[in-house]
Amino acid sequence: MAGHGHSHGGGHGGHGGHGGHGCEGEHEPAERGLEYGLYRRIDSEKLQCLNESREGDGRLVFKPWDQRTDRERFVESDADEELLFNIPFTGSVKLKGVIISGEDDETHPAEIRLQVNPFSSMYKNIPQMSFDDVGREPEQAFRLNRDPLAQLEYPTKIARFTNVNHLSIHVSKNFGTETTRVFYIGLRGEYSEAYRHEVTICNYEASANPADHKVESLIPKTNFIS
Repeated sequence: MAGHGHSHGGGHGGHGGHGGHGCEGEHEPAERGLEYGLYRRIDSEKLQCLNESREGDGRLVFKPWDQRTDRERFVESDADEELLFNIPFTGSVKLKGVIISGEDDETHPAEIRLQVNPFSSMYKNIPQMSFDDVGREPEQAFRLNRDPLAQLEYPTKIARFTNVNHLSIHVSKNFGTETTRVFYIGLRGEYSEAYRHEVTICNYEASANPADHKVESLIPKTNFIS
């Protein structure tokens, strides 16, 4: 991949949650695995990873909990140390924590910056960030510790991560080498189905009245405009 243009604005100060918090003693392993089940709620066909060295590898790091230390599937950056994951969910998510794991060397991510619903719009099917957008102030940023065993959780400020339909994770630096490797990204939280649109349609149909037929007669004409 050719070099991507970066527009880095703003400083890196004020990062909350420095250092991860291991939760090994807090939950039974099986229960913790269930908590890290949000990977099943990712629309993987639309997931995007910018600056990956091999197309499609970014999807491979969202794995089941019991495969978090697998070393066969990983993503490596291409032109420099940065990676940008655009992660659409199939419903609404309340994100409570993140785990990110790499090698126990300089290729391990050293900082991540999180954005939610960055370009939500009825006119865009896939809200995406690019490297031109990463200068925006993130919802939250973390300085990471090396975590080859995927044990350290970085807790989010939950009030900023409710009703999340799309999450962007920007790996902005590593521990001092040219490329970054990520083996596992774990997302902990709650998920709810996207029912709102269906309910709206049902309410409209239930409250139909003769005046609606005048509107319906215009639909074939407006379709040519849309």
